[in-house]
Amino acid sequence: MATDTATAPHELRFDAGRICLDLLATTHPVERLDSVEVLRAWIIASGLVPPGTPLAHADPSWPAAFRELRGHVARLVRSRLTPGVRPYDLALARVNDLARAAPPAPCAVADAEGALSRRLNGPPACAALLGAVARDAVELLTDPVARAGLRECAGDDCPLVYLDTSRGRRRRWCSSETCGNRERVARHRRRAALARA
Repeated sequence: MATDTATAPHELRFDAGRICLDLLATTHPVERLDSVEVLRAWIIASGLVPPGTPLAHADPSWPAAFRELRGHVARLVRSRLTPGVRPYDLALARVNDLARAAPPAPCAVADAEGALSRRLNGPPACAALLGAVARDAVELLTDPVARAGLRECAGDDCPLVYLDTSRGRRRRWCSSETCGNRERVARHRRRAALARA
């Protein structure tokens, strides 16, 4: 069976500055959360759970639940980027409802050498993981300082939203390595074309 490289876990993005914004990035350039395996990879790579947390109990309902939350968070975040637009009441109610679930509670566990690491007492429930992401969205959208740092990528055809924590708040792209590099290459080509003309 061939693997769809468009949804390979190594292509998941975690450079938006908040876990709820990283969830929004799973739509670009194509749908990423299209399987349980990719969702498991996203949950672990996002830091929602400590490395090594068993997620074998995740079932096909989980990606749909995360996509639903992603849609509600996107409506709320986009409304913050458009002055005068109120958040959708349904999205706000659903995010608040999901945020009520207790997030997975880690504990510290010592290894043979005495070093501490985070572990969960058991496999996390889907509701708890959704609750952690929803709480992150609530915290972001209710913190005026953090909310003021929300930006939409200036890259061509890039709808990603990120949290600008740069000095002077002058960050323009979701990622300097992707959209920023594409912009620099395009600018160089335009200058070279003008020089040749």
